[in-house]
Amino acid sequence: MNKISLRIADLRKKTKITQQELADSIGVSFQTVSKWETGVSQS
Repeated sequence: MNKISLRIADLRKKTKITQQELADSIGVSFQTVSKWETGVSQS
């Protein structure tokens, strides 16, 4: 994982929202958020 991946996961957990809730609020799928957090995808 890189710095951005860790930051996304950390901020999401601090605000106590799920990947699905984050995804819905920014208009992407929860799979996309998961990929960002694991460093699989940067886009």
